[in-house]
Amino acid sequence: MFIISRQRFVSIANGTRTVRGYATFASGDYVPAVLHLKGGQSFAGRSFGAPKSVFGETVFSTSITSYTESMTDPSYRHQILVFTTPMIGNYGVPKNTAPKDHHDVGVVLEASGIQCAGVVVADVAEQYSHHSAVESLAAWCQRHGVPAITGVDTRAVTRLLRDQGTTLGRLAIGQDAVGPAPEETEYWDPSADNLVAQVSTTKPYQLNPSGDVRIAVLDFGAKANILRALVRRNAAVTVFPWNYDFNKVRDQYDGLFLTNGPGAPTHCMEAAQILRKTMDEWDKPIFGICMGHQIIGIAAGLEAYRMTFGNRGHNQPVLALASSGSITAGRVYVTSQNHQYALTLQDPFPHGWEPFFINCNDSSVEGIKSTIESGKKIWGVQFHPESAGGPLDTIEMFTDFVDECRAIKARSTQSPMLDTRPLEPDAMIP
Repeated sequence: MFIISRQRFVSIANGTRTVRGYATFASGDYVPAVLHLKGGQSFAGRSFGAPKSVFGETVFSTSITSYTESMTDPSYRHQILVFTTPMIGNYGVPKNTAPKDHHDVGVVLEASGIQCAGVVVADVAEQYSHHSAVESLAAWCQRHGVPAITGVDTRAVTRLLRDQGTTLGRLAIGQDAVGPAPEETEYWDPSADNLVAQVSTTKPYQLNPSGDVRIAVLDFGAKANILRALVRRNAAVTVFPWNYDFNKVRDQYDGLFLTNGPGAPTHCMEAAQILRKTMDEWDKPIFGICMGHQIIGIAAGLEAYRMTFGNRGHNQPVLALASSGSITAGRVYVTSQNHQYALTLQDPFPHGWEPFFINCNDSSVEGIKSTIESGKKIWGVQFHPESAGGPLDTIEMFTDFVDECRAIKARSTQSPMLDTRPLEPDAMIP
């Protein structure tokens, strides 16, 4: 049984009574909120976001900082995000606009708006302090129509999710919070939908068109910092929809990049089939991150599976099994991750491929690469080298990729010219 008051959170379970005071004072009107899990558990608290209820997939993140970047990551589409860090919101939310040039891509965060379905925290900081902050976390959630709950024992939620796996949930707000929990048949599973199609751009657009190397990006739900990492290395970037037939224009580009994205990779088989043709017939560099890594793996002949609770956080250690560019075999790198699916580790690996990284905690596949004997230059990693937030142990993989594209371009005796006029000068990052 869980009881909530304005001043403290009380948890009564198995005859043990635990009282934990709020780190921040709850100002304003008290609006009840409850997080219901399909497993039958309910966690009561106070609403501080939009006054609406939502269904979604309940996941947890161990990230200590960068809650604004996590909440705007398209990979969290339709997910109720539980932060394990006790206090969230203490540095507010910045103004989310930036120039579009050789340094920035139009936004400060990872997308123009909040992508997760709801937010669950132990204590929300209603007083914030940061030189770039313009509003509180509560005001931001309310403005974007995202419900949020504070006063929840997020440690207990996290232990449940670790034991029973990622779980469907409902964030009930206001009058919905005082009603009964949903029936099992009422819970909605967002993974049944093609979430990539919801967050991908629908039209091609260009960034930094004057860059000295031309890179095509397949957008499965790209974090803005992936695009920043490319343009800041002076790449002329063209972003295409996730299922665009790249083979029609591939000779105009020096490299192909596949981004992160939400949901199950099985919804993107169309992209994997197109990519298989690209990999068979095209000899220029290809790099994929997160969902992009899974699409590369499927196109190479590997299978993807759903993990119990996935990896979400900024402290996932991965072991390099091979050397390539800035990566040294045998070294452990600390990485930022956000994924529910992974590639199957099999022996033998498909011909022309080898494991690149493996997770030090759960031994899941964290990267694959083409072998030297294959003559290809293809890499895929499950983690996010560009972080935002998180460690920058592997950020130079972007430099490796862009430099390899330049080297291929320099060695090419014939390179068709690309029309560098912006295709969509006003296009915004989805």
